[in-house]
Amino acid sequence: MQDLKHELKKVIQKLYNLDFDPEITPSPDNIDADYSSNAPLKLAKELHKNPMEIAKEIETFISVKGGFRSAAARGLARSPRGDGRERRDPVADIDVSAPGFLNISLSDDYLTTFIDNFNPDISSDKFAGKTIICEFSDPNPFKVLHVGHLYTSIVGDSIARLFEYAGAKVIRANFGGDVGLHVAKTMYALEKKPLDSLTIEDIAKCYVEGTAAYDDDETAHQEITKLNKEIYRINTEDFHDSDLAKLYWRGRELSYDYFNQFYDSIGVKFDKYYPESSVAGLGLKTVKEQLEKGVYEVSSGAVIFNGEKYGLHTRVFINQEGVPTYETKDVGLIFTKWQDYHFDKSVVITGSEQLDYMKVVLKSVEQYAPDLVEKTAHLTHGLVKLPGGVKMSSRKGNFLKAVDVLGMVKDALKSEYDSTDEVVSLAATKYAFLKYKMGGDIIFDPKESVKMTGNSGPYLLYACVRAKKILDKTSDDFENKNRVSIRDNGSELRSEPCDDRSEREGERELVPKSSERNFAKKLLEYSTVLDEAVSEMAPHKVANYLYELAQHFSRFYESCPVIGSDQEKERIKLVKVYLNIMTHGLNLLGINVPEEM
Repeated sequence: MQDLKHELKKVIQKLYNLDFDPEITPSPDNIDADYSSNAPLKLAKELHKNPMEIAKEIETFISVKGGFRSAAARGLARSPRGDGRERRDPVADIDVSAPGFLNISLSDDYLTTFIDNFNPDISSDKFAGKTIICEFSDPNPFKVLHVGHLYTSIVGDSIARLFEYAGAKVIRANFGGDVGLHVAKTMYALEKKPLDSLTIEDIAKCYVEGTAAYDDDETAHQEITKLNKEIYRINTEDFHDSDLAKLYWRGRELSYDYFNQFYDSIGVKFDKYYPESSVAGLGLKTVKEQLEKGVYEVSSGAVIFNGEKYGLHTRVFINQEGVPTYETKDVGLIFTKWQDYHFDKSVVITGSEQLDYMKVVLKSVEQYAPDLVEKTAHLTHGLVKLPGGVKMSSRKGNFLKAVDVLGMVKDALKSEYDSTDEVVSLAATKYAFLKYKMGGDIIFDPKESVKMTGNSGPYLLYACVRAKKILDKTSDDFENKNRVSIRDNGSELRSEPCDDRSEREGERELVPKSSERNFAKKLLEYSTVLDEAVSEMAPHKVANYLYELAQHFSRFYESCPVIGSDQEKERIKLVKVYLNIMTHGLNLLGINVPEEM
């Protein structure tokens, strides 16, 4: 589709002197064409013409005056693999349908050329030379990872992989609250625990205990408030060797060890950890400087940003005790990232509950560093719920732990298939999250995630292993056998029914003549899907495409014999391209393909 969009854009430029990006999509089933474009409908208002008139003008230019063909003949069009080689004219036919659609049919020879010249080194230079920092997961030390952290870790890593595919230098960053009220609540309860035998589970329980004390006991509330201020001074000379400092550093060490072990178990690596304590100082300095310039203001002894001026809400950046809040730490993080990497783009992924909060933080920074805000993209996701979901809260201790989710999937795989395969269970988990568009809530069903049929990770793995088995059975001497070339009979893909046996044996109905061709056409769409996924930071587009491609492969495999057929050589090429695309796409989702299942 990229070739078609490129050429159609040039035709529109030639005819109407407009820089217009046309949309091209697969044609509906009731249209006898491969692709359709609503470009005439989009152009009608600007050109003050009937869309059917525009459509017929474009059709005439392409089919009568040369259009795509002349561009291809001059070597101006891109090859299917994007290496600058001249390639075959992509269009075999074009017609018009009401109220103003262009219906385009690809030439069989173009599809054949794509398969023959397919470059297995799939890459893009869209972000070549760019530095992109992807911040995600963001767990707080002194708390246990929950299902939301698992989700953002998986999605964030996939988005980072998409940018790496597009040629960017990517830094995976992790921002966590190692200071703040939640730490003070935990430390309040931890002070009663023995330091030597401390575990991460003890820490999680202490957070729940400390939160309850802070909410229900006024004396505890005051002590925790005092602790919160003292924790910010742990690195100073007076507090560095105190019992409080020793407890704090032991708790933080346990937290980061726990984080690293978990990330390693799901195949996610981080290049940089940003504890809040490491950015709070710069944030405090920046907010105080901008307070003097009128960006922030004092209200009831606290420093605030008046968001109402911008249609947002007001938030506190420095509280009455002079302690920086989360807002100020996020300000410090933005400038610390810039100092460290001078990024071209900074992607921040959080839960949707942080949407309004981040709007205020970014709007405040926009007043004195608009370029950094322009380079920042804040993506949000909804909640992850189990079927019949119960609202969960880490404050109450009834949340779903990340490790529990992984355990549920492993148990489901063991129950359904008596398998303990780590690769398959991790693929099931990751794909179950990545197949959804980020933004809304997700219902995560462990049993559905491990199904070998339907839209699941294990199904895609099986579709890959199935292709590997076909290639393993390829005859070493198939090139020496008599074959009907895919280019015979006018360089067309096989147009008769694929299954020669069905006529002889009457075992099944003849398949549609387009079965093999549709499979090749679906393979052709991968570059367009990748371009959209990168531009929109949308791993779900890759996931959904892979599922559709696997379905096309299944229909092709059931209909068209590969090994031992008259078309073995050509069909082997199709299977190789398919397996390469599937493996590449799954890798972008952070999923490895096993040798067998």
